[in-house]
Amino acid sequence: MKTIDYIIVGCGLAGIAFSEQLRAANKTFLVFDNNSQHSSRVAAGLYNPVVLKRFTKVWKAKTQLELALPKYKILEQLLDIKLDFEIPVYRKLASIEEQNEWFVASDKPVLSDFLSTKLVNNTNAAISAKYGFGEVLHSGRINTTRLVEFYRAYLKSNHQLSEDEFHYDSLDIQSDFIQYETIKAKHIIFAEGYGLSKNPFFNFLPLNGTKGEMLTIKAPDLNMDFILKSSVFIVPLEDDLYWVGGTYEWEDKTYEITNNAKEELLKKVKQVISCDFEVVHQVAGIRPTTKDRRPLVGTHSRNNRLHVLNGLGTRGVMMSPYVAEQLFNHIEKGSDLDLEIDIKRFDT
Repeated sequence: MKTIDYIIVGCGLAGIAFSEQLRAANKTFLVFDNNSQHSSRVAAGLYNPVVLKRFTKVWKAKTQLELALPKYKILEQLLDIKLDFEIPVYRKLASIEEQNEWFVASDKPVLSDFLSTKLVNNTNAAISAKYGFGEVLHSGRINTTRLVEFYRAYLKSNHQLSEDEFHYDSLDIQSDFIQYETIKAKHIIFAEGYGLSKNPFFNFLPLNGTKGEMLTIKAPDLNMDFILKSSVFIVPLEDDLYWVGGTYEWEDKTYEITNNAKEELLKKVKQVISCDFEVVHQVAGIRPTTKDRRPLVGTHSRNNRLHVLNGLGTRGVMMSPYVAEQLFNHIEKGSDLDLEIDIKRFDT
């Protein structure tokens, strides 16, 4: 029998963030991840403190950024890779009215730290942007695909990763510990993304799941050194490649790519850029979304050994270190969770 402090189910952004809390506190843990969930791997990995459709601040944006960015620096050092690419987000402005709305928004105290008060003129002949751009400050991209890949390898090298499927019915829950096969632990954290929908311990939680499809295009003549937000996001990668996304589908819960999504994204891209490009890849994932746009964090009401860390939606890069710290302090120090993320809000 092997005895550890924690079992974590899931090695996406939430699982990695909680693993880092445990590693910093010298806690022993084992992560179960069989690569069945893909949302962290296919995400653009943006950290963007502003909802650009409505010009409003992201929930707790300043707090999340101040906590998250140093965490990613630590991960870069641990894994010896580049993860954080600081790059501005340019919001394409479609009219004089939108320019005025940008100026109004950038003058608001809650947004003044994040929105530049000066518009950026378009100097790229391959981009259609007659009215220029508004620039978002303190933005960038985390290479989430690289993060998941290298972190899994790190765990594996330290014998902290099991790639076997986790079987809920093999979990023996006692009052002062939990046991899974030959592993005995004090706590278990379920951070399996949309996989939570099949979790018998937390299936009462309203995890909706929103399918998103994304394209990677190669556009040698685009020469874009910023993230462009119009009707889609266009995100520069490397070697003239750009991430384009994403779609939103609420009924289809499969990971199959569709021609409808491809055509939708291509139509939107062609409205923004005029240079030639080719599609080199298309992927699909299911975002773990919630009805109130807040994550699902907390402890099971009938067993304080079972915990959940989920529902990060489209903002996992910014949000995961914050919610992981909240849950860790809740378990280890008895701290109260932020009421907006606590799963108690759904207790019946």
